[in-house]
Amino acid sequence: MELRAQRLIRDVPDFPKPGILFKDITPVLGDVQAMNEIIEQMATFACSRDVDVVAGIESRGFLFGTPLALRLGVGFVPIRKLGKLPADTVQAEYALEYGTNTVEIHRDALQPGQRVLIVDDLLATGGTAGAATQLVQALGAEVAGFSFLVELEFLHGRRALTGFSVQSLICY
Repeated sequence: MELRAQRLIRDVPDFPKPGILFKDITPVLGDVQAMNEIIEQMATFACSRDVDVVAGIESRGFLFGTPLALRLGVGFVPIRKLGKLPADTVQAEYALEYGTNTVEIHRDALQPGQRVLIVDDLLATGGTAGAATQLVQALGAEVAGFSFLVELEFLHGRRALTGFSVQSLICY
């Protein structure tokens, strides 16, 4: 079954730099039917994973993770870029094409044993998702799975998530 969102995602050539074909999800965000389908699909997956908390990766993971958490009746935890959280944090670094980046989570955001669904808009190389896994595990919580709107299969991001349940609603 094709999701309405798949017809709405637009390709933007040469963004943010020449040679990149960017998958723009902003038309999806403005379509209530598409968003409802996405959240419903993610919720069905989450229910099968016995989720206690949803963690969204900055920033587009917040757009799907927050309504998903509300639908599930569980809390939402942001995983943010370095320097964006005000209290004590745990950090994880991951590799980029040129250099590294860091994400962080509040040290008190999760409790040991909680089952966490990590949500983001896109699975590419798996670097950010892998770093999010490190953060969740560092706090003693368990990764219950991952849910993505889009997966770029040719970048083999699932390899970084071996051993975890991964849901991708749209694959390219």
